[in-house]
Amino acid sequence: MPRIVHIMGAGISGLSAAVQLSNAGLQVHVYEATQQAGGRCRSFFDSATNLTIDNGNHLVLSGNCYVRNYARAIGTESGLVGPSSAKFPFVDISTGQRWQVDLGGGRLPTWVFDKARRVPDTGLLDYLKLAPILWAGADELVGNTIPCDGMLYRRLVQPLLLAALNCDPPEGAAALAGAIMRETLLAGGEACRPLVARGGMSAVLVEPAVKLLERRGAIVRLSHRLRNLGKSGEHISGLDFGDDKIAITPDDAVILAVPPRAAATLLPGLKTPTKFRAIVNAHFRFDPPRGAAPILGVVGGLVEWLFAYPQRLSVTISNGDRLLDIPREELVQAIWRDVCEACRISGELPRWQIVRERRATFEATPEQNALRPGTVTGCKNLFLAGDWTATGLPATIEGAVRSGHRAADLALSETNT
Repeated sequence: MPRIVHIMGAGISGLSAAVQLSNAGLQVHVYEATQQAGGRCRSFFDSATNLTIDNGNHLVLSGNCYVRNYARAIGTESGLVGPSSAKFPFVDISTGQRWQVDLGGGRLPTWVFDKARRVPDTGLLDYLKLAPILWAGADELVGNTIPCDGMLYRRLVQPLLLAALNCDPPEGAAALAGAIMRETLLAGGEACRPLVARGGMSAVLVEPAVKLLERRGAIVRLSHRLRNLGKSGEHISGLDFGDDKIAITPDDAVILAVPPRAAATLLPGLKTPTKFRAIVNAHFRFDPPRGAAPILGVVGGLVEWLFAYPQRLSVTISNGDRLLDIPREELVQAIWRDVCEACRISGELPRWQIVRERRATFEATPEQNALRPGTVTGCKNLFLAGDWTATGLPATIEGAVRSGHRAADLALSETNT
């Protein structure tokens, strides 16, 4: 009988680990505390808009190799769709000015040499001033590394880093910002085409993975919350789910792909991030204007990114703690005003939904980044996964998949010894 790898958590990191292990021929058991797989990257039917929406407007880039390889492994890479080139339209709703950043389709950032393709009113020197962030140390702040003012910052760098770090960029970890810069702007347009999940995150990255695993004989159990980990010496020896207790042999491996608070409860003494930031998403049942860009960057207002889907306009606002206590009706009216300005539309407020996720990501500051644990634990057969672990990236889908990949690699090494 093949050795078993038990995975706690059916989010993207847990599923990516499970798929990789299943590909290697191992027996996999996945346990999810909630009634639905996918974690923070899931879809649900919303009765307020009468549409299926994602709990967040998740964006993947063409250079996110781990995400694309994962989608390819479950047969859904074609479900990640987007424009054929890396062109990003923007609007400043405070001035009405509109522009487009054209990163091209190559592997080098040659676009910075072309005035017609870069951010308006910027010169080559402005881009060269970003170079120090590429080799910033772990303790450095973005605000102490690169200029956080001027046209380039306001019109491109600030929107990009705010979305990636989910905190005000000047207070963010420069090392994490540098990693984002290396994998996006510095990598040329070939790595920067925006991709969204056709039909929703669950349809592309979650449900096909669960079906693939089950076809291969894996066990996927929902509503199965781990209560306690049993230990024997340097190994995990048992999983306690309350009414269900499972013995773990030294030849088995366990991957803990749960949120940081749950991981810290299960592993007393585990160092994890302790501060988090909110993300606010709003969804409107409204047919996008003809020719609307799939993704529009918005500056000068409340809205930051606007997504045009069939029958729906959706927006994302990062670093959203300031919006958590505003009455929903008041907040949605303010967001809709920005949407109307950005899309050059008018009309009464359509059917809508607001999703406020209070603990969307860890706070991507140097202090909190230093608290992220690695994959290896004090137990020889226990490994960690999740976008909150030390992936080298902020809390992104790419980071989540990478963490699952790394945990699976280590589990394979453990079960092969």
